[in-house]
Amino acid sequence: MESKKAKKVLVIGGGTSGNVLTVLLRRAGIDVDLVEIKPDWNVRGSGITLQGNALRVLREAGVWDEVREHGFGYDTLGMTAPDGTVLHVGEVVRTGGDDLPATLGMQRPVLQRILIDAVRASGAHVRLGTGTEIVTQDDTSVTVRFSDGTEGRYDLVVAADGLNSTTRAAIGIDDKPEPTGMAIWRTPAPRPAGVDRSDLTFGGPCFIAGYTPTSENTIYAILVERSRDRATIPPETYAREMRRLAEGYGGVWEEIRESITDPAQVNYTWFDRLLVTGSWHRGRVVLVGDAAHCCPPTMALGAAMALEDAWVLAQLLTEGSPWDTQTLTRYYERRIDRVRMVVDASVQIGQWQLDGVRGDVPGLTGPIMAALKELP
Repeated sequence: MESKKAKKVLVIGGGTSGNVLTVLLRRAGIDVDLVEIKPDWNVRGSGITLQGNALRVLREAGVWDEVREHGFGYDTLGMTAPDGTVLHVGEVVRTGGDDLPATLGMQRPVLQRILIDAVRASGAHVRLGTGTEIVTQDDTSVTVRFSDGTEGRYDLVVAADGLNSTTRAAIGIDDKPEPTGMAIWRTPAPRPAGVDRSDLTFGGPCFIAGYTPTSENTIYAILVERSRDRATIPPETYAREMRRLAEGYGGVWEEIRESITDPAQVNYTWFDRLLVTGSWHRGRVVLVGDAAHCCPPTMALGAAMALEDAWVLAQLLTEGSPWDTQTLTRYYERRIDRVRMVVDASVQIGQWQLDGVRGDVPGLTGPIMAALKELP
């Protein structure tokens, strides 16, 4: 029978899902240690797009007011020609409910700082620049050794350590991310006058060109192309290369292009696909977020799916049920079908573009966005 003593959880990874899970567990009085291998707590990146169902979780975590203040919410999506001509503007489904924006753009470092402050305020014990190793586990606990030589014993370990999770591999889950054949250039930029929603262009020099407002003064811009060998693109050329690709786009892209001058601000990343199936736990170690699944940002739902993981797992861990295989299996069963439809659709949209096929994107995504209005 499970002990009635205070529960203690180790969260490995201080990204979006790990931070939010920590806050939700601390609110329920659970002791949480959070370890993050990066000494700067991963405060970096250009921008992030949060759909309404992601905002719903952030509201549950108590940070919505700050997110709303520092982000840029909107309810429409524009489609433009390569020359900047607006072809169509449509309403976006409010997947978080009618009292939240359909979508909110945000500078990723700003969101991370808001979540860091929430973790600190929660009373969680945080260790930065710290690696972990699962030493042993039994039916009631997990022993973890840290990179500073100390050890800790926990009732549950949550692997929120990202796409290339070392914890996932360490517990015997062999799934690895697979490149989809596409890659994305991202950069922050000043917000051109009149940009008050995301606009996407399909075609031109790249598969997709787009931008999203992230505050009253900023946006982040993206260009999606067929993936290239990263070794052939020196990082010091990133700004020049993104400007070159952007030359094929008009309208506000002319202003955006002129602002792309610092290669350190430009990020180049391949699209990956991952979906761990069967279960997301081994014993008392369980996966959340990108450690369990990831998808191309063609539907901008990766962060939402990771945040939903944290919310559902926190619900199950705080409802009074034993922390056993049955509870962790319920977590997986509540998440897998919902995550699978998002991963598969996000990959399909990219594959249509790679194959030069005009797929029915609205027909594919419409039912999914409607389904995401339901609570996870």
